[in-house]
Amino acid sequence: MQTAIAIPKIPVGDIRTFGALGPKYEVGKPLRPLNEYDWLIEVTVLESGEKVEYPLSNIQDDPKAV
Repeated sequence: MQTAIAIPKIPVGDIRTFGALGPKYEVGKPLRPLNEYDWLIEVTVLESGEKVEYPLSNIQDDPKAV
């Protein structure tokens, strides 16, 4: 029997920066679980429009953009 992994609250639509000084990105949809505590999330880099995969744990640590 498989155990279902619940999708945590994802701040979809939030604009954040990669670290304190990095480029801005928009948080997108959840893609898949990395483990029982973390998820891989699609984010869009605002400067380039590039879509990349980024761990939710990193998103939660990144500051909201101003």
